[in-house]
Amino acid sequence: MARILIVDDSPSQLMGIRRIVEKLGHEALTAEDGAAGVEAAKRELPDLILMDVVMPNLNGFQATRSITRETTTRHIPVILVTTKDQDTDRVWGMRQGARAYLTKPFSETELAAAITGAIAPPMTAPPAA
Repeated sequence: MARILIVDDSPSQLMGIRRIVEKLGHEALTAEDGAAGVEAAKRELPDLILMDVVMPNLNGFQATRSITRETTTRHIPVILVTTKDQDTDRVWGMRQGARAYLTKPFSETELAAAITGAIAPPMTAPPAA
């Protein structure tokens, strides 16, 4: 079971994503804007962060950049989960340190696959023969 921080300013999105995270057997932590998300990441050190982009106080790009450049939180994978669907948004999000980019609306299966991919232990190559 992983501890997953969900950062989204929409109560309905927060509730929907939380339901999926908990259905997958993970613990869900929440924050309602980017600034609160950065603080929660530092305080809770979750295993994964699901980050919206369009939020007040500190947007998801800024929050992701802060988290991925901070010594104590840079190891935490961030998946951007957003309605921003332009290629330039995706490229910018990945340049801020996101490990993946998921566009809303998404299916439960897509979110589950993104979560699993982000928290799965890295595959090691078999020894060379």
